[in-house]
Amino acid sequence: MEAFLGNLDKVIDGFSWTVRLTLLSALFSFILGVILTAMRVSPVPMMRGLATVYVEGIRNTPLTLVLLFCGLGINSALGVSLAGSVQWDVFWWAVIGLSAYTACFVSESLRSGVNTVPLGQVEAARSLGLTFTQNLRLIVLPQALRSVVGPLGSVLIALTKNTTIASVAGLGVQEASRQMKLMFDQGVAPVIPTFIGFAIGFLILTLPTGFFFSWLSKRAAVAR
Repeated sequence: MEAFLGNLDKVIDGFSWTVRLTLLSALFSFILGVILTAMRVSPVPMMRGLATVYVEGIRNTPLTLVLLFCGLGINSALGVSLAGSVQWDVFWWAVIGLSAYTACFVSESLRSGVNTVPLGQVEAARSLGLTFTQNLRLIVLPQALRSVVGPLGSVLIALTKNTTIASVAGLGVQEASRQMKLMFDQGVAPVIPTFIGFAIGFLILTLPTGFFFSWLSKRAAVAR
């Protein structure tokens, strides 16, 4: 354990990249998820069809393949670069891949929340002259969000753990799991204490998130 603690700076650096990857991916996946949800409940059939194809297609594709497509397909094969340095380039491609994948689960959670909004409220808003966009923004989405706080918290926890795949899917982001592998390869820390240390690190990230969203879901619950 002393050898592990002696490399604590590397551990902290790895988790700092994990946190950045999680927060940025969570932000973009939430935005994309809201857009997909709006499209899936849209009165326009083409928009509903496009959103459904995207969600069902990406959601049923392994995350590893999505990240490989971003890292080896678009980035390496096509030579598309998003940043001046390799480290940040692969980081942003990981953010894109994780966001595109997680947005499907955000959309499914929000769509289930939309189904909990009483139809009478939607029809009342229409009778008052609200457009579809106004109805969605002012009536439906605020209530839907409050009813799916818990599921969205589960999606965020899953996203935090999914960041570990970014190091093995051809991207090589210097997040926590990759830092752990490098420590093994360099022989600077024993295996078991290092595994335990990194597991505790992920628990520190995910457990408070779960408790917070559990508390928030009770506070934000819609009274029926």
